[in-house]
Amino acid sequence: MLEKHRENEVHVDKVEQGPTSSIAFGLERIGLIAVRAPIVSCIALLALIVGAVFGIHRIKIDDSLSQLFRSNTPEFRQYEAVTKKFPAEEFDVLVVVEGKTLLARNNLEKLRDFVTDMQLVEGTRGLVSLFSARQAPAPGKLPAALFPPELPEGAAYDKFIETVKNNEIIRGKLLSEDGTLALIVLSLDPEVVASSKLTKTVGDIRALMKEDLGDTGLNVQLSGVPVMQLEIRNAVERDGLTYNILGILAGCVIAIIFFRKISFMVAAAFPPMIAILLALGALGWANFNLNMFLNVMTPLIMVISFSDSMQLTFAARDRLIAGQDKFTAFKNAVLVVGPACVLTHGTAGISFIALQFSDSDLIRKFGEAGLAATIIALVAVLSLVPVFGVLLVRNEKVFASKFQSADAGVQALRNFCYWIAVRMVGRPGLFSLIAVLFVAGLGVIYANLEPRYRLADQVPDKRQAVAASDRLDAKLTGANPVNVLVQFPKGETLYSPETLQTIADVHATVEKAAGVGNVWSLETLRRWLAEKAGSADVATLKEYVNVIPEHLVRRFIDAEQDAVVVAGRVPDKDSSQLLPIVDKLDSELDAVRKKHPGYEIAVTGLAAIAARNSAGMIEKLNRGLTVEFALVAIFIGLAFRSWVVMFACILPGIFPVVMSGTVLWAMGEGLQFASVVALTVSFGLGLSATIHFLNRLRLESKPGVGSALAVERATVLVGPALILTTLVLACGLVVTVFSDLPSLRLFGWLSAFSMVMALVADLFILRPTAMWLINLHAKLQGPDKPAI
Repeated sequence: MLEKHRENEVHVDKVEQGPTSSIAFGLERIGLIAVRAPIVSCIALLALIVGAVFGIHRIKIDDSLSQLFRSNTPEFRQYEAVTKKFPAEEFDVLVVVEGKTLLARNNLEKLRDFVTDMQLVEGTRGLVSLFSARQAPAPGKLPAALFPPELPEGAAYDKFIETVKNNEIIRGKLLSEDGTLALIVLSLDPEVVASSKLTKTVGDIRALMKEDLGDTGLNVQLSGVPVMQLEIRNAVERDGLTYNILGILAGCVIAIIFFRKISFMVAAAFPPMIAILLALGALGWANFNLNMFLNVMTPLIMVISFSDSMQLTFAARDRLIAGQDKFTAFKNAVLVVGPACVLTHGTAGISFIALQFSDSDLIRKFGEAGLAATIIALVAVLSLVPVFGVLLVRNEKVFASKFQSADAGVQALRNFCYWIAVRMVGRPGLFSLIAVLFVAGLGVIYANLEPRYRLADQVPDKRQAVAASDRLDAKLTGANPVNVLVQFPKGETLYSPETLQTIADVHATVEKAAGVGNVWSLETLRRWLAEKAGSADVATLKEYVNVIPEHLVRRFIDAEQDAVVVAGRVPDKDSSQLLPIVDKLDSELDAVRKKHPGYEIAVTGLAAIAARNSAGMIEKLNRGLTVEFALVAIFIGLAFRSWVVMFACILPGIFPVVMSGTVLWAMGEGLQFASVVALTVSFGLGLSATIHFLNRLRLESKPGVGSALAVERATVLVGPALILTTLVLACGLVVTVFSDLPSLRLFGWLSAFSMVMALVADLFILRPTAMWLINLHAKLQGPDKPAI
């Protein structure tokens, strides 16, 4: 077996005499341009790196919770219009205070002091809390505050607390039914939320929490869109650093262990690092914003580029061991391995292009960024691997003599690859049939995966915001708003009888809707006035609306007074559970629409948009993945000019996807945005191993060489690099498990798992399938016509 390996090693300097037509149409020769003048190329590279650094500083973070559903659809345009008219929810910090002694006299005094102090925090516009409640008004007078300046004591205090807990304005809305949780809604200035000042403002609020309530024994947490945005922003910045450091370390450590020379480690690992820098710089100059998906671009570039840099380095290393000088070795490595590198980047590009069919602007932008990064990575790897090799490799003859007799790490991998290859080509028909049946069974399981989406998946789940939202879900029916927009027809005003009746009917419908609670609107004030003041006339209603602070009025009535919202809250459930609630509410509002023709009534809000659109968007992405299977297979088949190659790459390409889907099914998970994007991209990237093997098999398939021997040789020559690159790629992707963002954790481990499964498919499915198809081709076309 060792003699056969050495025969393969000596064989590398003659393999260039094989097929002359390039599967990449000569594009691999881009890599030969820079190596002609390596010093000049390095000077140009330094200039590009400087420009990239400035570009990276231009990158901003898109932390909007609605970014995933941003599209040109009517539903999203309406949501944006409502957000502009009623902007409160986008700028509300939700302070959740909980504890069994919440309504104890001392704690209530300190809570009131905390509420007063928060109003003095820079950037606040006002707040709503249980201390905002009013007593029943006396005739002709404004109502007094529910909480007196000095709280009563003893039995009088107990009676007072019962009055507070039964107050219609705050019960179930700002104070839980059992009196153990209070919600304080703090409205921030929009300019603060959109700027870096948000960090200081939220920090000031947290400082007050500790100062005013630190010794009360109460649990205080922050939630709301601004806090979630800040946590997303911090997580994206922190994760970017983590991915860069750990991904790069993984690549360097594995490369140095097996290459045992710094020069080869640099040639293999540094081009992907530089590709990351150049790609991120280009995205910065192109005004891309960093978000939950683009944040994973760093490990993705590592995945795209490291596989090919390792293949090029291994190929050049084998040629150096065979006795070639460094210029010839790296030149031949580019000419032989380069076409496969171009093709692997091409399949990755197709994966990113497939994302352009999504309705989500975020996912389409991710696809555009990925495509640009793929092109940059290809040029960087093809150019820099030979440049670094030529500049850094020294004493080729000494190196060759040393590693011809001592190359234990790589030789062990070759022995393993040879062992597998011999067994896979022994009974190709049987193994191919088993592979077809196994993949088909996994495909059935994959087809039964259901779309899943929760808003909390976009927010760091190891921070306060999600925990606070969970408490609101448990105690106050939910933290996620579902709004019903009511727009008036021409000729109708806010206080016209028809308008007020329409608002009342919508409010009543939302209140009765199963799964929706904490309902607020202008009707809430009308009812309170009718019950407490004994008057529901328009004049009294106008008087009260005019004395309410502006920021409170804008929550329900727009500035032009031609539209209102009826606001409700729902728990943060999976979209499959929210969609029936939203659809049923919308259906029940048909009666109101029929009763009040001319009034436009629409269910909106981020939770409603997510419930309606997420399942359809995920299913569309999944269908796009199915189309991608066919497109990539045809693309590879045309590049190789072989129907054998086209059919050979289908099973190993599908296997990682359906296997990953089966794991999701076994874990009780469904298809989320992150998982379907991970599978789409991993499919294209996972074919890298397939393409490199088929390219090597093409070169080994020569007259006089049997198909079994050609498969064994190709496996031994490319197998070690494929195994090493899979280890590095999996390590580069799995570092995302350190993220606080659930969607990125899912993306990372699922992508890493898919890469490992791609290697399994390459070793145990591709070899027997290719062998069987080659034999079939020989029977149909004759042994003299090459199958690949």
